[in-house]
Amino acid sequence: VGVTLSSIARNQLQAMQLAMFYFLPNLLLSGFMFPFAGMPAWARFIGDLLPLTYFNRLIRGILLKGNGWVDLWQSVWPMALFMVIVMGIALRFYRRTLD
Repeated sequence: VGVTLSSIARNQLQAMQLAMFYFLPNLLLSGFMFPFAGMPAWARFIGDLLPLTYFNRLIRGILLKGNGWVDLWQSVWPMALFMVIVMGIALRFYRRTLD
């Protein structure tokens, strides 16, 4: 995500603003700070689009439940898909020269 945001931003300040714009919803809607089940439907929908939601489920499954690879696969593939999408966007916007 950082590579993508830095390739889109025109300067460092803009990159930091984009990072906060991405970071805050990720933190608030992923189930990290507030229980995912207690959120309204629209917040859960947005949370399901964020990779931190799946990372939280993955870490909780490993550390708290002792889940194996078969159980954790449903949290791994959305993160891998997200990575492919954001890296594709980064490659599209990457500039070969420094400003």
